[in-house]
Amino acid sequence: MKKRIFSGIQPTGKVHIGNYLGAIKQWVTNQGDHDNIYCIVDLHAITVPQDPAELKASIRTMAGLLFAAGIDPEQSVLFVQSAIPAHSELAWILNCITPMGWMERMTQFKEKAGKDRERASVGLFDYPALMASDILLYDTHLVPVGEDQKQHLELTRDIAQRFNRQYGETFVVPEPIIPKIAARVMGLDDPTKKMSKSEPGKFHAVYMLDTPDVILKKVKRATTDSLRDIRFDENRPGVFNLLSIYQAFTGETEAEIEAHFAGKGYGDLKKELAEVIIEGLRPIQERYAKFIADPAQLDALLAQSADKVRPIAEATMKRVHQRMGLG
Repeated sequence: MKKRIFSGIQPTGKVHIGNYLGAIKQWVTNQGDHDNIYCIVDLHAITVPQDPAELKASIRTMAGLLFAAGIDPEQSVLFVQSAIPAHSELAWILNCITPMGWMERMTQFKEKAGKDRERASVGLFDYPALMASDILLYDTHLVPVGEDQKQHLELTRDIAQRFNRQYGETFVVPEPIIPKIAARVMGLDDPTKKMSKSEPGKFHAVYMLDTPDVILKKVKRATTDSLRDIRFDENRPGVFNLLSIYQAFTGETEAEIEAHFAGKGYGDLKKELAEVIIEGLRPIQERYAKFIADPAQLDALLAQSADKVRPIAEATMKRVHQRMGLG
């Protein structure tokens, strides 16, 4: 039997090439290797205030982009988190066996809440328990994660092991998969920061629905350095980031890319990088336009996928109830 992969993505904010290269492209590439469950995590999105109409539209936009990028309903399941109430129920149960100290160590809450910790929602603090329920609900073996999500997956593993010790073997303890190429795409304007949906800078990110002109303008403004040679050097974050993105889109080796740009300047690098991004996104944008023009079809595909995974979630909750004496 194939091992099962679970991964989730928030529907809010514009999807950028960091999301695509670091997660979505990996999902598509590995579809034939695993039993794939992918989730648009709208319950995670509401840990901060959302406009209901915009959230609904964002869910459809995300679904359209994922299907357009190559998520195949015949090989993978793609559904909306809130369509399966067991996510919320299991999160509450996991809350009741998770020590506060474990949650307080989560660095992402501190980063997102910032100085307004007193005003942050309980949901934002409790985000990792819901993430754990997402993963454990489906007997997940493997979870694709970036470096910044490793802490949350470690918490999920700790929670699963704690539950299994207290109530008997119930949950599969998941393992991480960390992509080696472009797993962490950095901002074009500040290559020391990860490319982010929430960063306000106009030239920070290339979004998947950007036009060719906008992509070229953004890449031309990308930060480099005062040196001349073009090579992969992590101590030169601007150039390293641009080369990593180029590599992720083309699939060429570091040696091939360095040889190609030998004797060329940053202007050449940026021009060619913009071209490979534009061509890489063009077929996705064309397929997206067809999906988003038929929202009923999108909703039907999502509902069909939810129907496929609902029995798995219900079976897990039945085990949990029996182990804990619930119901």
